[in-house]
Amino acid sequence: MTDVEAFTDGACLGNPGPGGWAALLRAGGKERVVAGGEPDTTNNRMELLAAISALEALTRPCQVVLTTDSRYVMQGIEQWVPKWRANGWRTAGRQPVKNQDLWERLSHATGKHQVRWQWVRGHNGHAENERVDQAAREQAEQYRDGKRDRA
Repeated sequence: MTDVEAFTDGACLGNPGPGGWAALLRAGGKERVVAGGEPDTTNNRMELLAAISALEALTRPCQVVLTTDSRYVMQGIEQWVPKWRANGWRTAGRQPVKNQDLWERLSHATGKHQVRWQWVRGHNGHAENERVDQAAREQAEQYRDGKRDRA
């Protein structure tokens, strides 16, 4: 199995507002950045899409260390998803789970790989986190500035 380092981040200009996500993938001395965004979204959706897109970009099963600054994503996939699934995608208070579509997609994407989640404090000088933060912000700015279709 190939060892991969993945660094992910999401950004939103307003919450909701124009958003972007980015992931840096590193394996075998090579790097690749994948990024995208949406015209009207939330920060949590962008954080989820960054992690999903990182894992979906891998074409074969890999051992992945995925670094995120989102406790929401890390705790969600490690702790909350199994409980939500057992509760019919309802919270303990019986409310529908927000972003269920993306949680299901992330759960499916993690199932293809051996993933170890790692949290890093955002905006704290971590080089790769700063890179993906900037790339995600640039995506959000393109939507805000009308440089991307707002379909």
